[in-house]
Amino acid sequence: MRRRDFIKVVIGSGMAWPLAAHAQQSEQMRLIGVLMAWPESDPRAPSWLAAFRDELAKLGWREGNNLRIELRWSAADPDEIKTFAKELVDRRPDAIFSQTTPAITVLARETRTIPIVFALVSDPIGSGFGASLAHPRGNITGFTGNDPAIGGKWMELLKEIAPRTARVALLSPATPRNSNSTCPPLRQPRRPLPSR
Repeated sequence: MRRRDFIKVVIGSGMAWPLAAHAQQSEQMRLIGVLMAWPESDPRAPSWLAAFRDELAKLGWREGNNLRIELRWSAADPDEIKTFAKELVDRRPDAIFSQTTPAITVLARETRTIPIVFALVSDPIGSGFGASLAHPRGNITGFTGNDPAIGGKWMELLKEIAPRTARVALLSPATPRNSNSTCPPLRQPRRPLPSR
């Protein structure tokens, strides 16, 4: 499955949850707040936004017909994220879609009642957005491409690919959250890498 197709499915199905919670579709206009973490000038932004709208349309939600989208581009600026999160929550949307841990953290502080759907969050459980991936809690749910336990699997795959590997270094953005979610399975050792 191509990355773009995957993103379409994830976003479309994720947004169906809070909208479906409002019962059957009616002629009433619904409002979705969208807080994008990247700048509007990002060359990938138009295709991501088009995928989002296309998947919603496939589910029967058409912008201008029964759906309005309030869109904000934060360019990953912490002050913009705070400003736009407050703006979107003040609009009282039926649901809010966003991505990245900083944006979801701010949105979670702003509302405990409006459904928030996330993508691209590195460690939703460690960030306190849910008790487990299978059982989100409160008003936050979503999808992640990272499972902290995967660090151990990386080591197994590395050993298969390069059986003589004795030392490994991990390069990652230097944030405590990234280190805390990915590194524990990698730090476990002081035991030898599995051999075949």
